[in-house]
Amino acid sequence: METVPNESGAWNHTYNLASGQTQKHELSETRFWVTLLDNEWQVRWERNAGETDRTEWRQQVSHVLPGSEVKQHRFIRPDEDGDLLFMPAMADRPTMIRPYQPLTIPAGRECTIYVATLVWLRILVGRTRTQLMELPLAEPSLTWVGRTTMDGELCYTAPTYARLVLDAVPKRPWRAISPVRICNRRQEPLLLERFSLPTPSLPLYRNERDQLWTPQVTVVCETEMAQASLRVARRLPAEAGECEKLAEARSWHDRGVLTKALDRIFG
Repeated sequence: METVPNESGAWNHTYNLASGQTQKHELSETRFWVTLLDNEWQVRWERNAGETDRTEWRQQVSHVLPGSEVKQHRFIRPDEDGDLLFMPAMADRPTMIRPYQPLTIPAGRECTIYVATLVWLRILVGRTRTQLMELPLAEPSLTWVGRTTMDGELCYTAPTYARLVLDAVPKRPWRAISPVRICNRRQEPLLLERFSLPTPSLPLYRNERDQLWTPQVTVVCETEMAQASLRVARRLPAEAGECEKLAEARSWHDRGVLTKALDRIFG
């Protein structure tokens, strides 16, 4: 039984399967298998929260299936083509960034932090690139952000080092780097303990080093502390390098500007 050696996986790369073949992928905390049969596609996946030290995306083609305990979804084959493609997407809810150590921004000062958030995987097949499904590449945790239990929104939560130096950010194929510029125009320090990143409003790009990037997000805290404005840049930062767009934002706002109450941004 022929097995293709273990190789690196890639976004926006066309793989081709023959009927009866299964492609296995390992990335982040997720293993998944995509199988092509004469009349259907099958997708199986499982998670292992203990595999947090993985840094590479590995894939392999064989005729081997996992055990029956692994979740399985079946899909009618949309056409005769055996093409298989994987595309990333940003999270479908805002992501609450929680620095391990709070960061204080003095009055009238600003800084840029680099955060890396988990992406969702979209599985597309056939000549028509029909999407079978999408799934997060780790099980996301949820939290509520807002003034009260009635006034707020549900977000994913992600602990982070809120790094101030780009080179210190680990680069993994399942995480997108977002520069966040925070301008504190108040007359008192701003203590950054958590921050809501508008992940559904961010398009997703890949540079020549296979790193995923989003445009910069700028948050301006005004002096009266009643509201903060949040802007998504139209262009990528220069440090991202040459990039191609892989996914549009899930939602968009006029001129890329959002105005939110501070308790919706900083929790």
